[in-house]
Amino acid sequence: MNRPLVIWSIFGVALSLLLAAMAGVTVTAVRLDRAQSEAQRQAEFEEKVRLALWRMDSALAPLILQESSRPYFTYSSFFPADRAYEKMFGPVANKDVLLPSPLLTQTTNVLLHFQYGPEGVLTSPQVPATARRKLAEAHLNSEQIELSSKRLAELQSLIKPDALVIACTTTLSEPVPVMLPTIAPQVANAQMPQQQRTDPVQLGQQQQIALNSAELQARSQTYKKSAEGNQYNFNAMLPRGDVAEGTVKPIWFGDALVLARRVSVEGRPYIQGCWLDWLAIRTDLLRSINDLLPAAALQPWRGGATDPQARMLASLPLRLAPGPVSQLSTLNPQPSFTASPMKIALAVSWLCMLLAAAAVALLLHGAVSLSERRGAFVSAVTHELRTPLTTFKMYSEMLAENMVQDEERKRHYLNTLCSEANRLSHLVENVLAYARLERGSARSRIESLSLSQLIERVKPRLAQRAEQAEMRLQVDGSEEALRSVVHVDVAAVEQILFNLVDNACKYAAPSANEKIIHLEAVPDTRFAMLRVRDHGQGISDEGARRLFKPFSKSAHEAAHTAPGVGLGLALCRRLSRSMGGDLRLDRLVTNGACFVLSLPLSDATRPACIA
Repeated sequence: MNRPLVIWSIFGVALSLLLAAMAGVTVTAVRLDRAQSEAQRQAEFEEKVRLALWRMDSALAPLILQESSRPYFTYSSFFPADRAYEKMFGPVANKDVLLPSPLLTQTTNVLLHFQYGPEGVLTSPQVPATARRKLAEAHLNSEQIELSSKRLAELQSLIKPDALVIACTTTLSEPVPVMLPTIAPQVANAQMPQQQRTDPVQLGQQQQIALNSAELQARSQTYKKSAEGNQYNFNAMLPRGDVAEGTVKPIWFGDALVLARRVSVEGRPYIQGCWLDWLAIRTDLLRSINDLLPAAALQPWRGGATDPQARMLASLPLRLAPGPVSQLSTLNPQPSFTASPMKIALAVSWLCMLLAAAAVALLLHGAVSLSERRGAFVSAVTHELRTPLTTFKMYSEMLAENMVQDEERKRHYLNTLCSEANRLSHLVENVLAYARLERGSARSRIESLSLSQLIERVKPRLAQRAEQAEMRLQVDGSEEALRSVVHVDVAAVEQILFNLVDNACKYAAPSANEKIIHLEAVPDTRFAMLRVRDHGQGISDEGARRLFKPFSKSAHEAAHTAPGVGLGLALCRRLSRSMGGDLRLDRLVTNGACFVLSLPLSDATRPACIA
C-alpha cells in the first residue's frame, strides 16, 4: 500500500528540483535580458548625446573660425585704406583715407568686440574715440554706440586683465589648445581585462566612457585642424613678418563667455576678442538638438575635475546635461511587456516543461492506477478461484471415495460441481474476452437480424440463469421496436445480456420485492434500445462512479459481496462500443437497477434524415 506513496514522493521531489532549477535559470536569464535591454537603451541614449555634441560643435564652428580669422587691424574703429597690412596702430595722417571696421556693426551671437592693448586700456571697435564718433554715426546710430559703451563698461568690470593675459599667453606659432577634461583614467578603466568585467551594466558604462572620450578627442582634433588651417591661410596673405596672431581661446569670466587671442604687432602684445551672447547661443544650440534631447541643458565648465560621464563640447567650455533617460521614453513609449527572444524562449521552455510534467504525472497516475487495479484483480480472482476449487476438491474426493451413499446427496453434489464449473467458465470467458479487446485481437461475426430474432436466440440462456436464482425473465417491447433490424455480433450481445442478467441474479435477487428481470425493447430513431431492469436495492452514487471501471473490486469486496471480480460491466461497455453502440446506467429508475444497451441499426431500417 506504501508503494504508490513512495512513487509519488520521488516524482514530487524530482519535479520540485526541476522547478527550482528552472526558476533559477529564469531569474538569471530575465536579469541578464533586462541588463542587456538597459545597456542597449543606454547605448542609444549615448549615441543621441554624441550626435547632439557633434551638431552643436558644427553649429559653433563657423563662429569660432570667423573670430579666429579676423585681421588684427579690424579691432580699430577705422583704419587707413592704403596701409591695410602695415602699422595699423600707428598715427593716422590727414591724407589717409579711413575705412570703417566691419566690427562696427554687431555680429550675430556677439555682444561686443574688444581689444586690450599694451597700455592696459580696454577698447572696442564698436565704441569709437570721441574724435571719430561723428564719423562712426554715419554707419550706426547713437543708441547702438551707447549700448556698446555700456557693454564695454560692464565687460571691464568682469574681465580681470591679469587673468586674461595669462589665459591667452601661448606660443603664437601654435593654436591655443581647447580646454579638455582629463580622460586618461576613464580610457584605462574601459580597457580593463575581460575577466574583471562581471556586471553587464558596469561593462556597458565603461564602454560608453571609452566611446565618449574617443568622440571628444575626435571633435577636438577636427576643431584644431580647422582653426590651424584657417590661421595658416590668413597669415600667408600678410606681406610682413612682424605680425603674428594666435587662435582664439574661450574663457569664462563669471557669467561672461569671451573668445580671446594674443596678437603681436612689431613685438607689441595685444589681446583681442569678443564677448559672446551666451544666452542666445544656448537657446540656438538647445533648439538644434531638441529632437534628440528635449530635456537637455547646457552648463558652463570652468575647468577642474570632471566626472567620467561629462559630455563636453570641443569648441566652447560647455557641458551638456542631457537629462534622464526616462525623459526620452515619453517620446517613443514602449509597451510594459516586450516579447524579447529571451522571454519567448523562456515562455516556450516553461510551457514545454509543464506539459512534460503533466504528461509524466498522467502516465504515472495511469500506471499506478493500473497497477493497483491489477493487484486488486489478482486478489479478487484468487479469492474467486479458491472457493470453487476447494468445493471441487472436497466434493470430488468424497464422490471418488464413495463416501456419499445417498443418491439425493450425490445429485446435489454433482449439481453444485456443475454450477461452480459454469461460474468458473463464465469468469474465464469474461477475462479472456477483455484481454482480446485490450490487445485488439477480438474476432466478431456481424449479422443483420431483427431485434425479436436476436432476443429469441439469447433468451434460453438468460432464462436458465434467472431460474437458477429463482427469478423469472420477462421480455417486453412494442412491435415497432421488435421489428427493428440490427447489425451486431450475436455472441457479443448474448455475453452482454448474460452479464447484465447474471448481475441482477447476484445482487438483486436477495432483496428484490419482485423476482422478475425485465428485458424490454424500447423504440428509438437512431439505435435499437434494450433495457435490463430488476427490482432490487439499486446502485449507490459511489458505486455508479466506478461501475464501468475494470478490476474495480478488491479482495475484501469480493469476499463480502456476491461472486465476481468487477470486470463484467467494463467488458460489456467495451463490447457494445466495439459494435458501434453503448451501455449506460439509467439513473432515472429508482426502483432497482436499469441498464440501457444501444445497438446499431442496419442501414435498411435507419431513417434517411434524423431531425
